[in-house]
Amino acid sequence: MTSLLEKISDLNDLVLQGKAMDAFEKYYHQDVSMQENDNPPTLGKENNREREQEFFSSIVEFRGAKPLKVSVGEGVSMVEWYYDYTHIDWGERNYTQVSVQKWKDGQIICEKFYYNY
Repeated sequence: MTSLLEKISDLNDLVLQGKAMDAFEKYYHQDVSMQENDNPPTLGKENNREREQEFFSSIVEFRGAKPLKVSVGEGVSMVEWYYDYTHIDWGERNYTQVSVQKWKDGQIICEKFYYNY
């Protein structure tokens, strides 16, 4: 049985390899809820898949990403990420973000992103 630390580490490695959508398909639950700060959550894997694809297709220059800190608890993981990219609508972004993932049946059922530009 793969530990939660191994799963989040593999997910992060896939993201760093430019395979974020592969990570999404592998590690996100069919009923996943994803939320940006205090915005309303996006519900369901299909809706979140579309949201993720839209985000990645809007990146015009990607300069880097790095997981800075990873923490794992009982059914929860947290990753502090550093991101540096240019988005077609938002312009240049260089910031840190904390992603909190709640896991169910070996997949992420709920993820919330905390950041401030």
